[in-house]
Parts: sequence; C-alpha cells; structure tokens
Amino acid sequence: MRRVPTWLAAPFAFFALTGAAPGADGGVGEAPFGLAWGPVADVPRPLKADREANLTALYYPRGWRPAVGSATAEVVLVVCREEGLQEVVWVGLPLAGEELARVRRAIHDEGVRRYGEPTPGPSAASELWPGGRALLASREAPDGRHELVMAAFGPGYAACSAAHLAATGHPAGAHVAALIGSSGP
Repeated sequence: MRRVPTWLAAPFAFFALTGAAPGADGGVGEAPFGLAWGPVADVPRPLKADREANLTALYYPRGWRPAVGSATAEVVLVVCREEGLQEVVWVGLPLAGEELARVRRAIHDEGVRRYGEPTPGPSAASELWPGGRALLASREAPDGRHELVMAAFGPGYAACSAAHLAATGHPAGAHVAALIGSSGP
C-alpha cells in the first residue's frame, strides 16, 4: 500500500458523525456504515483501489458512499484476502480550536459509552479502546488544523495482519501508523 496523506486510518467517529450503529457485541458482526465484518459480497464502487500482498484498500472521498457524513473527508475499507473486511478507516474534515475539541470529545464519550475507558494509543493524544477494536487519533492538516482519524478493526484483523507481516515484513497496522504519524502500528 502506498503511504499518502489522504490514507484514512475506531468506529465511534462513524457512529457519532454518520449515524452508523455497531453490532451489539461491539466489534464482531456489524461494521461501521452498516457493513459487516468478513467476506465482502457487495461494497460501493470506490474512487480507487490499492493492493499490497493480502490487503486491498478501497478509497471513498467525501460524498461517495459510505463517505457521506457532514464531517467526513474520506473513508477507506481494508479488505483482507482470507478474512474479508477487517478495517474501516474514517478521516474527518480539518478542524481547529473549540470545534475540534467538541467533535473529539463527542467521539471519545461515545467510545467510552460503548466500550469503556480507552488507554493511550501509539501516538500523542491518541486513544485505543479495549481489545484493540478501535483507535482515535489526529493528524495535522497542511493548513495547521487537525483531522481526526478513526480506525475500527474486525475480529479477523490479527490473522490478516499476521499474513501481511509474513508477506511484506510489516504488519497491516503500519499503514495506520504512517497515517497518524506514529512509529509503531
């Protein structure tokens, strides 16, 4: 996969900003945007697709279903060859000041409500929810504002990442780490 600034890297942003609902079990079953974790029978046509080893990333810019929420800049669906859909990444529009704090707080609060307290994530000011189900982070936009980045991970993500590591020398999480500016996945 390519490392680009628009690559999207935890379901709470999806829920809070798009109205999508998680499965009752909090990560197994329904994925963000009404998608299901696992085999992919039908997804909207992406603007582009990018493949690396066992991963295919499908890119949806703002306005392309499922990237239709008012605060959404882009959505990326990561499909694993054997496990199917195992990662959904959402990037929000650039925000600053109180607006950024308000949206981040809403996403954090929804995550706490659904999954409990997060732990510190792999980069500054990032949060990781129990079991590695979701990640909330931000990255600086070219204009100095910040884009919130959420990544939600399906139940087969660990196996998918292990296969990616064996094929490429880096885990699947390295792509999200690059997106948020972290040294580790």
